[in-house]
Amino acid sequence: MKNIAIIMGGYSSEYKISLISGNVVYQSLDKTKYNGFRVHIFKEKWVYVNDAETEFPIDKNDFSTIVDGKKINFDCVFNAIHGTPGEDGLMQAYFELLEIPQTSCDYYQAALTFNKRDFLSVLKPYGIKSAVSYYLNKGDVIYADEIVKKVGLPCFVKPNKAGSSFGISKVKTAAELPIAIEVAYQEDNEIIIEAFLDGTEVTVGVIDYKGTITVLPITEIVSENDFFDYEAKYLGKSQEITPARISDEMTKKVGDIAKRAYELLKMKGFSRTEFIIVNDEPFMLEMNTIPGLTPESLIPQQAIAAGISLEELFTNAIELSSQKK
Repeated sequence: MKNIAIIMGGYSSEYKISLISGNVVYQSLDKTKYNGFRVHIFKEKWVYVNDAETEFPIDKNDFSTIVDGKKINFDCVFNAIHGTPGEDGLMQAYFELLEIPQTSCDYYQAALTFNKRDFLSVLKPYGIKSAVSYYLNKGDVIYADEIVKKVGLPCFVKPNKAGSSFGISKVKTAAELPIAIEVAYQEDNEIIIEAFLDGTEVTVGVIDYKGTITVLPITEIVSENDFFDYEAKYLGKSQEITPARISDEMTKKVGDIAKRAYELLKMKGFSRTEFIIVNDEPFMLEMNTIPGLTPESLIPQQAIAAGISLEELFTNAIELSSQKK
């Protein structure tokens, strides 16, 4: 039996969602193959939490824990941390140094995809389209006229490095820009302001499944709110339609782009790429490398539509990560 540490929590606003994802992984693990250990990663403590909710400190020197006088080491880490330090490369680099396999992509790919501006810039030369954008860093002078001239109205103001739609605003007038920028700065010191793309929003899961890079059934997002924000994502204020109501040609086109991005970046593990399709042209918004794994989340929905159970999905991630070494 392999000991699997499921890391969850993290240092960002997304920690609550991460705890839910991590618990789903814990409950869905194949108990005939794996001993699951829930490991909470917070700034103030790294602890293994048993079923009685008793906490045991994690030794950061070798990522081990001691339970009843017995030292426990882990054969593999299942990474379920959304945001920092699980999705931005920090944990990936740490586990690489310790030579412990982990289920997400490598540290460079995590850092790159977590940085929306850099990620889209790297893919641009390959002909992968994204929205017209304007960049701001904390302390920069805000020239509202210049921003509006470049991206138009309405536009989206987003933290460059944050997930789960935290800190995102849809701005309809130039007067709203300063407030939206302040909201985004609460999540990150870098901002990306993007032109509004009026089209069909879809999300494409790409995973390495049993050694084959596989595009999962595509989901269409229809938000009841102004856009696919936190409420729409987690509080049921959206319709998620799998498979998406797009033509077979478009399904292939957008799936091919997501797969190509996965291959170009030498990705591993899970990826979920967001697009907006405008006039039969897909524009890429971002790629998530630690997508939500709650039953409501999109990758689990897509896997089930592809005939892959959560247990199979998680077993596959663990087995492939062990082969990587």
